[in-house]
Formats: sequence, C-alpha cells, structure tokens
Amino acid sequence: MGASRRVWWLLAAGLLLAPPLARAQSGPKCVILCAPELKVEPTWTIENLRSRPRIESGGQVERAVRERVFELIFALDVPTTIPRIGATFEAAFSPFADHDNSVELEAELNVDLIGTEQTGGWVSSHFDIVDQFSPAERPLATTAYTHKLDFEWDTAFHVFSRLPDRHWLRHVEAELSLDYLATGLPRAGDIIDDERFLDNASPWSLSFVIVIPLAPLNP
Repeated sequence: MGASRRVWWLLAAGLLLAPPLARAQSGPKCVILCAPELKVEPTWTIENLRSRPRIESGGQVERAVRERVFELIFALDVPTTIPRIGATFEAAFSPFADHDNSVELEAELNVDLIGTEQTGGWVSSHFDIVDQFSPAERPLATTAYTHKLDFEWDTAFHVFSRLPDRHWLRHVEAELSLDYLATGLPRAGDIIDDERFLDNASPWSLSFVIVIPLAPLNP
C-alpha cells in the first residue's frame, strides 16, 4: 500500500470509528481506542526559526525571511487504553494567505511526557511522531503532495484549570509547539521557481496555539 493511501486510511478510520467509540463510553470502559475529542486550534507559527537559508535569485543572494504564518487547525484527538499513548488526526489551512493556502493533513502518534497530575493541573507535555501530508517542496517530487516526517514537542498550559469541572472553558489550553521537519524540505542546490537554495532549508519552527474544544464541550 502506498504512503498516500496509508494516511487516508488512518484518517478515514479515525472518523469512522469515532461515533461507535463515543457510544461505547456508556459502558464500563473503551477498548483500545476511546471516545474522540474534536478541537479547533488557531495557530501562529514562526518558520526558519534556527537559521535562514541563503537563496540565489537573479544573481542576487539573500537570506530567507523568518516567516510568521497563521493557520486554523481542526484536530481529532483519540485517547487510547495504552498508557501514555494517543493519536491525533489534523487538517490545517491558512485562511488569510494570499497564496499557498492548501490544506495539510497530519496523522500523529502522541507520547505523553508530563501529565497534569504531576503539575497540579497546570501543565502537560507530549512528544509527537507525525506523518505530514502537504504540498511538495522538493524539485524532484513526482506528486503535488508528499509525505514528510515531523517531530513535535508540545507543552500545554491549562490556564483555566481551576474552573468547575463542567465549565467548557476549563478545557481551553495555551500551547507551545517546537517542530523539527525531518524530511521533504528544500536542500542546498535545489532550484524552485527560479530560486536556488545555497543552504538546506531550516527544519525548525515554533508555534503558539490556542486549543479550543468543540465536541464534546466537557470531555
């Protein structure tokens, strides 16, 4: 099975399994996959975080700008009965971009590092291994979209954790996400749209995220 088919099967499985798993919560416990949570995540990302590659265009050499990108992400979090392990399926787009506002899809394996029970309810942290399916950025790509391997370290601040249990605002989080995109970025020597990269594109980015629950409102 091709890589593109794998991510579509993962996304389809998450969406198709969500209703029966949610209904199963009326029973004693879930089986492997638990009731999913749908969230919307306004996200502000700083790209080219650690370094800015040199780019040659028209005989001139300049460094890439340190871009600031706004995205709207819809995330389906799927807890599991495996300790410290969860899954997330995401769709992201840039609603205000003049160009390059294609939808990106991600399938994530989440590994919990720090839980709220260890921080008095204020902070949690997890490490994610991500299959990112997004527009191709290498000149030799044979398809418009390619799979990329991404690693994320997310730290969430539960700023409303002292609100009553049934208050939906209690589950709103402020999050920092440090990303390392390991594959799929332009390399030194690549020519893209008449611009030649003299350095490898920076794989590092930092995101500021507001996590807002949509369903259920009181997970």
